[in-house]
Amino acid sequence: MRRMIPNTAALTAFEAAARHSNFTVAANELSLTQGAICRQIASLEAVLRTKLFRRAGRGVVLTEAGVAYRQQVAGWLDAIERETLNLMARQGRGGTIELAVVPTFGTRWLLPRLSDFAREHPDITVNLSSRTRPFLFEESTLDASIYAGDGNWPGAAIDYLMPENMVPVCSPKLLGSRKHLTPEQIAQLPLIQQSTRPYAWRHWFESVGLRPQGDLVGPRYELFSMSLQAAAVGLGVALVPEYDLADEIAAGRLVIPFKHHCPSDRAYYFAIPESKSTMPQIAAFRTWLMQQTQGAR
Repeated sequence: MRRMIPNTAALTAFEAAARHSNFTVAANELSLTQGAICRQIASLEAVLRTKLFRRAGRGVVLTEAGVAYRQQVAGWLDAIERETLNLMARQGRGGTIELAVVPTFGTRWLLPRLSDFAREHPDITVNLSSRTRPFLFEESTLDASIYAGDGNWPGAAIDYLMPENMVPVCSPKLLGSRKHLTPEQIAQLPLIQQSTRPYAWRHWFESVGLRPQGDLVGPRYELFSMSLQAAAVGLGVALVPEYDLADEIAAGRLVIPFKHHCPSDRAYYFAIPESKSTMPQIAAFRTWLMQQTQGAR
């Protein structure tokens, strides 16, 4: 069956005109005449049977339908351009993976290890995008995701990577002359809260047999990297994953005031949409990733 897809020249003209709100500027950008832009837009509107622009002074503005269509078209054109450039650069070898990662895990755990993957697979490029919230693969250009959650992702193949074990950290200044703090003493300090793990401190205190008042009170940050920095400058005690604290501990920027970890209600998983699970570059990355996390499982 023939696909109902307008020609790329019309889509390119529409995207440029929508971005500039001006047919003349769009024509100059694309090295066309204004008349050519007008004809492309008219042909596109005829195919869609929908008006995309209306006149406004010396320019044009998008209709409501045009606004929605532009968002989709811009994404499609970006994806086509990206894949075209990738294919030209690779000359048919290897591939590219568009990978979503939770930010701190991506920065502190994955990136330091990616050079190993690059040595094993020099023809595969891994592009990273940060995601802190759930999303739908079909509404994005992403090929896979490393995320923290419960392992439930409809329409995706899921692999368990590692648990998320939470430990308290703080600046050595908060300890003063003490080498360690008791959980009771930690409860008296400012508790740095994580907006994506709102009950993390409560779970940690319960795991040591405490239920202090104010366990949900304190400055709240979205990213673990923010919490780590806040702890390092003495703003309070942060509760963070223990998978990569070695550098901060060794450098003396952070200390673990009470050596007790508590599993959070989340773990780290690798998700691949079922439609892409057989792509060679993704299969290679999955194999490497499972090897890297084997000891943590």
